[in-house]
Amino acid sequence: MDEPICPAPDEMTFGDALEELEGIVSALESGQLELEESLTCYQRGVSLLQALQAKLEGAQQKVTALIGELEGEAGPPEE
Repeated sequence: MDEPICPAPDEMTFGDALEELEGIVSALESGQLELEESLTCYQRGVSLLQALQAKLEGAQQKVTALIGELEGEAGPPEE
């Protein structure tokens, strides 16, 4: 039987990646997986976590840039 093809974590939406990661954590916490399956799930989880962190950092940079633009438009504070 072929392994299911999973999308690359960086190609997934934030919500989909987070949902999959939560499922992996639940599966690992259940203690019902074989060692090999646990390792595979753990590796996938690490990839998902890295992609999620990158997406959060990108969003934070965008917010910081937008705040900078807003502050620039407001001009210096009046005394």
